[in-house]
Amino acid sequence: MVAPIAAIGAIAPLSTTSSVAGPTGAAGATGATGAASTSGASFATALGNGLDAVTGAQQQADSLAVQASTGTLVDPAQYTIAATQAQLMTQLATTIESKAVAAFNTVMGMQA
Repeated sequence: MVAPIAAIGAIAPLSTTSSVAGPTGAAGATGATGAASTSGASFATALGNGLDAVTGAQQQADSLAVQASTGTLVDPAQYTIAATQAQLMTQLATTIESKAVAAFNTVMGMQA
């Protein structure tokens, strides 16, 4: 079951501020100090790049679905992999969004 988890590594722009470099599990060169020194603008850029990667994966899966339905797709496994990757990336983005909203609500509750 390594292949579906490796698909999450496609959100590589988000791993530039993390201590984990991707699906291989190798530690990044920046470490904790690189994550602490990033500004809000670079976080917004990284988040935007991650969402662009999700959109790209969904568009690739859609393109392969059209090819599969017209009979021009040589390897149907490509579509299955792309659709699963897009699904996992969408679930990850949704989970991150839910956690961000929960954190925001917690902070707003502390100020009341």
